[in-house]
Amino acid sequence: MNAPTPLESSGIVPPAPHVTLPRFGLLLVGDELLSGRRADQHVPKTIELLAARGLTLSYVHMVGDARADIAAQLRSSLASGDVVFSCGGIGATPDDQTRQAAAEAAGVPLALHPQAEALIGQRFAELAAQKGIPFEPDSADHQQRLQMGVFPQGAQIVPNPYNRIPGFSLGHVHFFPGFPAMAWPMMEWTLDTYYSFWFDQRAWAENAVVVKSASEAMLTPMMEALEARYAGIKVFSLPTLQHPEHGPHIDLGVKGDPVQVERAFGEMLDSLRAMGCDLGPVQHPVAR
Repeated sequence: MNAPTPLESSGIVPPAPHVTLPRFGLLLVGDELLSGRRADQHVPKTIELLAARGLTLSYVHMVGDARADIAAQLRSSLASGDVVFSCGGIGATPDDQTRQAAAEAAGVPLALHPQAEALIGQRFAELAAQKGIPFEPDSADHQQRLQMGVFPQGAQIVPNPYNRIPGFSLGHVHFFPGFPAMAWPMMEWTLDTYYSFWFDQRAWAENAVVVKSASEAMLTPMMEALEARYAGIKVFSLPTLQHPEHGPHIDLGVKGDPVQVERAFGEMLDSLRAMGCDLGPVQHPVAR
């Protein structure tokens, strides 16, 4: 019998490892995001945290606070096998429905997690000591606080360095608060604890050039021909309607396998020149 890992000794059981590089997704939960009351900050930060580890974000979903909508999205997330980070809705007020939706999606009951109970107790005992008042674990207020540790049965905790009140994981779906100061270090811990094997394993490069006075319709046949010739690349076209230096233009590029990117991008430049396109600067390549 194998000895438990340090992580397992802490009571946290890691999810079953992937056999190939997983996809990474982000789920944002909250009516305030859909109404515009709050602007999302998680998408750019998630991209940044993944990129620092040689990983990429494959998709983003956003839902409001309706439990049925959250549960429907989580059923898909749990079935996908993807690594999905869910931010928001794990508190204990009526508009926080993510914990309940996760249990519904997984088909398991909710239960107070013993580690979460202990961590929440430690947090509020410390706050009481700082204020010079007694900590009353049996009070109605504290029993309400413990709802923040009621997770789907079988969930594993995600430590929260900000205030100790944990998030949780169900397999490869990981649940964090909506607050960036909490969610981002918890996301980093999750990546570094469970997915470090996949860091910097994919060779990747990206080159682009500014193309002026050309239409996407004119460029599309050339783009399709390049993708047909090079299986390891994707081409992209990002139009800009106004720019202080280049005016209306298209950022046209190639991304993917570094060797194929170099060859395909060279062919792209040759084709653009042959078509008489007005070319601006080649953008600095991204490689890892």
